[in-house]
Amino acid sequence: MSKQRVGVYPGTFDPITLGHMDIIRRGAKLVDKLVIGVTTNISKSPMFSDEERLDMVRRECAGIDTEIVVTGFNSLLMDFAESQGASVIIRGLRAVADFEYEYQMAGMNQQINGRVETVFLMADVSLQPIASRLVKEIALYGGPIHKFVSPAVREEVEARVAAIGLKGQG
Repeated sequence: MSKQRVGVYPGTFDPITLGHMDIIRRGAKLVDKLVIGVTTNISKSPMFSDEERLDMVRRECAGIDTEIVVTGFNSLLMDFAESQGASVIIRGLRAVADFEYEYQMAGMNQQINGRVETVFLMADVSLQPIASRLVKEIALYGGPIHKFVSPAVREEVEARVAAIGLKGQG
């Protein structure tokens, strides 16, 4: 029996977008098991708590055929990948700026753990401009986000914006 191919797709997913889901669906075809690692990047000012983001990602990934595990982590990515038995890190690329950052990160990660490869998937052309940061910003100013996230995520983002009371201010 051959060894199970495990991939890790890391991110903050605050909120999870249609762009993330595109990479998840396509990345899931490359591995037997996809571990979605939800991490906290405090420099990104999260709108949702760790648990809320984990629940959101689990719900959005329900129904994908590949075995998918959604778990939180707060460690070096390569340590997390190793702990999950992963041989592949899956990363999405939207633009040249992403490539420069991701190329540097892949090189650093390879220095840390050369047993894990980084695989880049180009974002679908129609989804390239989507970024969680921009989705949050649009929502905070009362703009439409339905083209960037699922209906369920849109409801959660709009409810959070209403709860924090920033809509239309500024």
